Amino acid sequence: MRVWHGESELPEVDLVGLPGGFAYGDYLRCGAIAARAPVMAAVVRFAAAGGRVLGICNGFQVLCETGLLPGALLANEGGRFVSRWLDVEVVGPPTDFTGGLPHGASLHLPVAHHDGNYVADDETLDRLEAEGRIVFRYRRNPNGSARDIAGIINDQGNVLGLMPHPERAVGMELGSADGAQVFRSLMEALG
Repeated sequence: MRVWHGESELPEVDLVGLPGGFAYGDYLRCGAIAARAPVMAAVVRFAAAGGRVLGICNGFQVLCETGLLPGALLANEGGRFVSRWLDVEVVGPPTDFTGGLPHGASLHLPVAHHDGNYVADDETLDRLEAEGRIVFRYRRNPNGSARDIAGIINDQGNVLGLMPHPERAVGMELGSADGAQVFRSLMEALG
């Protein structure tokens, strides 16, 4: 079910997905304007109550801009748009989003972004490492992200942001079915 950005409440849902796509043209920082949309206050309340939130690409940027996830996503190293398939490694302890995937598994997923360079201060990066909150790492970093980070989770374990697009890799006719594993893990967690 779709919810308009101008809404102030969410319907009763098990999961909120913030998809990729260029929110408001990304004229400021990516996701900065979208993070101030009225519906985002409801998303923040939903997450605080333990609701699961998945932000993909621009959705990851929005999650960082709302403060649901630490850090920020800046222009790719080299300033170029990156659109290609690559491999990410599943790292950290199992989450609701990766429970069906073994640690160290490699997922073949596409990326398509200009501002996917994940940055945070050293203290935040060290905390993410120590708490096992880095969920995905690039095997070959396409954008300069600190510590090859492709996706992180919040401290409660219910908000995940990642730059690669698992929704674009749910069948071999698309190039890979690896992304479907993320959604299967999530469906199993939702019961």
